[in-house]
This record gives sequence, structure tokens and C-alpha cells, in this order.
Amino acid sequence: MDWKPDRTAKKAIYKQLAEYIENGIANGTFPPDKPLPSERYLAKELNVNRSTVVSAYDELESNGLIQRNRGSGTTISKDIWGITKKRIPSWNRYIEAGSFLPNLPVTQRIRKEAVEQKLINLASGELSEDLFPLDSLRQITASRSFIGSLGYDHPQGNLILRETITKHVKQYRRIESDPSSILITSGAQQALHLVVQCLLKPGDAVALEDPSYNYNLPIFKSAGIKPYFLSVDKDGINPEELLTLHKKHRIKMIFLNPSFQNPTGTLLPENRRKAILELSSEHGIPVVEDDPYSLTSFSGEEVTTLKSMDTHGNVLYISSLSKIVASGLRIGWIIGPKPVIERLSDAKQQIDFGHASFTQWIANDFLESESFHSHLNSLVKELKKRRDQIITSLTFYLKEQVEFSIPQGGIHLWCRIKKDFNEMQLLEESIKRGVIYVPGSTMGSKKGFVRFTFAREDEESIHEGIKRFAEALHSL
Repeated sequence: MDWKPDRTAKKAIYKQLAEYIENGIANGTFPPDKPLPSERYLAKELNVNRSTVVSAYDELESNGLIQRNRGSGTTISKDIWGITKKRIPSWNRYIEAGSFLPNLPVTQRIRKEAVEQKLINLASGELSEDLFPLDSLRQITASRSFIGSLGYDHPQGNLILRETITKHVKQYRRIESDPSSILITSGAQQALHLVVQCLLKPGDAVALEDPSYNYNLPIFKSAGIKPYFLSVDKDGINPEELLTLHKKHRIKMIFLNPSFQNPTGTLLPENRRKAILELSSEHGIPVVEDDPYSLTSFSGEEVTTLKSMDTHGNVLYISSLSKIVASGLRIGWIIGPKPVIERLSDAKQQIDFGHASFTQWIANDFLESESFHSHLNSLVKELKKRRDQIITSLTFYLKEQVEFSIPQGGIHLWCRIKKDFNEMQLLEESIKRGVIYVPGSTMGSKKGFVRFTFAREDEESIHEGIKRFAEALHSL
């Protein structure tokens, strides 16, 4: 076979092969009276995985060009022009044509491996089940009667829960609000999607932290948003850099995770918070504050949120119970100006007709219970133990080969590997040894970093996970 795939092209090899065979059918290279080359033969001839050939043949079959016959191989369809044959949709084409982009392949791989294999999980940004307040939640569901409606609730979420959140954010985060300025969402992730989809338009420039959880989120690209990045140092972003960025690109919105930031664990100091709010007010730029971690301060000192300092209504505040109670509750919220909340609420109604009544009921009762405060204290103590363990383990197994700042809250540690390494090779070696984490390239532009999450595993597993990671690194 003279044809070879172009491995430098952006088009997937299986699609190149499918097009080559389709053109060969049309020009007679592949005659209709002879079988097409076998999958095994093509894989060997082209030096590709057999799955690549299978995908190419799947594409051709779905377009009605070929048919697979058990025992006699793959042949050109006798009804190639579709006169009598019922054709299957080319699902691969539909999948690739959609405007809502998929996660990065490495992100998909990490999630799949974390779920399907019994790996030590230093990747997933969630609490382990032993950190959930299971006894309190079971007591709520077992001993208290559900008195809510089983019909569609208020578009912004259950009023009683919004009243409870109003009291909660005032007590724990010093935020003044009222139920009409709150929207209940399916976690903070949905809140972020609603903001991007409803308040921005294609071509708008936004400022994101580098590194950050938002760094490679497809939602921005799907919406046609232009992201510009602010470097994160040991104290978070520099407001002066934000001003420079705005003068150059006319920033329409700023997305920040200022308290124990994901992935660096940094805490934006109060003077920088004030400067950001002043810049926001001077130029009329909204700030989206994503705050999953401010209640996890290991020192016990209260963390001042941007929203609590916001006197002009410039901050949209997003938070949830995912990182402090249980991710499976899917309870998050946005606090902002009433017209904005009404706009976001209308969009949410188009997606899911409002939030589930049962989880809102459970969340409300737990937030109002005496158990919440004791759970929070216990959670912070346990997270601090795990933070200390991962620091001890990294120091023991890798010593001078890594460097990191010690997070004072949250659930992540951002670690720089001092020697050069192949990022994907290290990930594969780590998976082989039974541990998974997040490669730095998925969260930032600087090379040589990894993110370890210490909330998903206990101390013994964390120690063993870092040992396995060190073995993988040394094997390179």
C-alpha cells in the first residue's frame, strides 16, 4: 500500500484512513468484487493500532459504504448509493460536530482510570466518604419528615433553603444577602456554566488565573470566549498585571478562586483583594469569586471573602457544599444582583426545571443543625492531618527533587518537579504502579508541575501513593 497517514496533521489518523478508503472506493482502487484489507493487515501495514482501523471501518459502515460479514471479511456495500439500504447515522461526525467541546483527553483518562481501577487517588477534587457527615445526614433522612413539595419548586431554588443560606453566609463568610439574590445550582460547576453562557458573548475577553481549575475548561472555548491569563505567585494574582491586561484587551469579566486556590493553595492577601475590587469598580468589570475552600482554614483564622468586601455589587459569589459536606448532594449557589440572578435562573429552568427537592431539604436541615459546626471543625482537623502527611511523604521520598508551598487550607498541593521529565510518560508509569494525580499542563502554562489532592485518601494511602509516585519518577 503506497498511502501512509500524515502523523503531523490535526485530523485523526482513523479519519484520514476512512477518507482514503472512501476515495479508493470511488476511483476504483478498491473494486466492489473483492474484500477490503483486513483490520489486522491494515494495522500492520500502516503501523497503527488495530483500534484505529476499527474506528475507520466503523465510520465507513455508518455511512453505508461498507458492510462487515462474519467469516468473509469486510466488503464494499452492494447498495452503496443507498437505494434500498437503511443507513446508520455517522455518530462520530455528530460527536465531533457538536459546539459543546469535550474535556481534554488526559482529563478524560484520569477520570476513567480513577473510577474503573483501584488506584490511590490523588487526583479527584473531592472528599473521601469517611469525611462526609454520614451519621447526621442519615438522621435527617430517617427521623425527620419531608414536608416540601414534590412538584417543581421556585425557579431560584427552595425559598427555605435560600433563607438558610442567607443566614449561613452571613455567619460564616460575613456576606450580606437576601433570598431573592440567591440561585441554587447543581454545584459550583453549573453556576460557572450559567455565568459564561448567559452573561458573556463570543469574542469577549476574560481574565483567568494561571494555573487554575479554569485554565483548560472547554466551557470558555465552547462559548467562543477569549481567555487571558494572570500568573499566580505565592500570594495569588497581581492586581497590577490585571490592570495591564485590561488596558490591552478590554477584559469583560474576572474569574478568581482567591481562597486556598485550586491548584496552588494560595490565599490572596487583603491588600490585593482591595486593589482588585477598586479596579473592578473603576472600570466596571464584574468579578466572579469561586469560593469552595474558605471555611477550611487550618489555622482557624477567618478568611475574608471578596464578596464580603464588595460594597458596590461587583462580585458574583459562587460556592457549594461539595468540598465541605458531600459532593453527591449537588448543592451550590450564586449570590449576585437580582436581575442577574433572575437571568441565570431563567436559563437554569430551560436546562432542568429547577433543583431536586430532596437534596435541598437535606442540605437545609444539615446547615441549620448543630451538627454542621462540629462537622466543619472535625473536617478541618482531618484535612490538616492529610496535608501534613503528604508534606512528610514528599519530603521523605523525594527530598531535594521537588519544591512546593505549604497550603494553609483547601485540599490541593501544587508541586514542582525539579528535574526534566516527560509528563505523559510519568503519568503512565504512575498509573502502572497504582497511583493517579493531575498533570500540571491541564491547569497551567508552566512546565514541570503536578497537582496532588489530599482529601480523597487517608494518611496511610497518601504515604503509599507518594511512594509509588516517587518510584515512577525515579524509573524515568
